[in-house]
Amino acid sequence: MEFTAGGRLEVQITPSDVGKRVSVRRVGDPGSGAGSFTDTVGVLTSWDKGVLLITRRTGETVRIAESSLVAGKVVPSAPARRRGPAAGFDELARVQARAWQPLESEPLGEWTLRAARGFTRRANSVLAVGDPGLPLDDALARVRAWYGARGLPAYVQASTGAEGTQERLCAALEQRGWVREVTTEVRIAGLAPVADQAVGADDLASVTLARVPDEAWLRRYQRVGEPGPHVRAVLTAGPSVWFASIAGEGDVPAAIGRCVVDGRWAGFMAVEVDPAYRRRGLAKAVMVALAARALEEGASAAWLQVESDNDAARALYDGMGFAVHHRYHHFRAV
Repeated sequence: MEFTAGGRLEVQITPSDVGKRVSVRRVGDPGSGAGSFTDTVGVLTSWDKGVLLITRRTGETVRIAESSLVAGKVVPSAPARRRGPAAGFDELARVQARAWQPLESEPLGEWTLRAARGFTRRANSVLAVGDPGLPLDDALARVRAWYGARGLPAYVQASTGAEGTQERLCAALEQRGWVREVTTEVRIAGLAPVADQAVGADDLASVTLARVPDEAWLRRYQRVGEPGPHVRAVLTAGPSVWFASIAGEGDVPAAIGRCVVDGRWAGFMAVEVDPAYRRRGLAKAVMVALAARALEEGASAAWLQVESDNDAARALYDGMGFAVHHRYHHFRAV
């Protein structure tokens, strides 16, 4: 709570504070009782014609009438330090991008246009970190044209929730009619605690590690239908890539996973379990085996990405000690 009942209520923010993290209190929300208040904390992304837009860490944009404000102030831009390793947004964004490398890319100022014949939004979207070097509308026109020439929908990947993220860009995209399709949590943890997770000895011993995905691994991977060469190229690209699998009945593994080791970071992705084998700890066993290999290569920190509506995976990662660092969103041009 940013305001206390005994504190003085005063609006201490102005339109000049756009781009800063603020806390505001407003009165008179529809459906609320007389005299009730609502507090909102986030980045002030716009203040125009008597309406404030505040973008929360989750990416949600809240519209607030200036006339409803009873208090407001600028608050520190960096939230309290989270559990896990110290990590800046820019460092994490670059590490994640190297784990999902496109088949082709092109700079647009400090932005990066990425394409991989449509396989994963991460490799087929603009990494909008930094300044595009053009006015936003001109930059977005270049984005539309670049993806249109490749027969792909135009996506921009932008983030919220940490110092240096792009709340103002997210709000600007929404104002221009771009649709936010997916929100993904980026979570981090110390790598050694992940490798030390308790799993069954037999399950851990059954994990096979390889440098490339075999046909059985690809049959378990649910993100594509028939994987073509472009899928294999994206999956195998990265500084140091490992694939894990646990054999099941028949020719499809019971569980799989992928890990990319990049300096001090180990990224976990493509962790999938056959529905018939779920709730047996196989996903954890896959991650523990990959974490142990990443430790051997000198990594010390872990990251992963999980879509915000994947409750089962989020619960697993909560239990393994992964904390949310920030969120990224894919906006599609319409």
